[in-house]
Amino acid sequence: QVQLVESGGGLVQPGGSLRLSCAASGGSVYIYDMGWYRQAPGKQREPVAHITRGHSQNYVDSVKGRFTISRDNAKNTVYLQMNSLKPEDTAVYYCNADVTVFSGSPYTRSDYWGQGTQVTVAS
Repeated sequence: QVQLVESGGGLVQPGGSLRLSCAASGGSVYIYDMGWYRQAPGKQREPVAHITRGHSQNYVDSVKGRFTISRDNAKNTVYLQMNSLKPEDTAVYYCNADVTVFSGSPYTRSDYWGQGTQVTVAS
């Protein structure tokens, strides 16, 4: 069973920075697209950033110019560098990955989700 393990959340002041990490573990895998989503209290989960295996990136308008998504394919890890944080960025952040698992027969491909990490921006 593949797991996506997230880390890096916490409490920061407005204008501060955080770097989130999400690493896939648990078997032989090939990861296609990866992304970050977030869910604020009383709100629906929304996509934040997306990255292909070839490192092409896309962002929701509200974080453009402030957030940067990146990945290390050798480590099966995706990152989200968050700068100039605002109170409205406060949410639980979840990573997502499109994964093929090679440890079974037949091979399987499906979406996996991290457990979520809390980001709070407040003074």
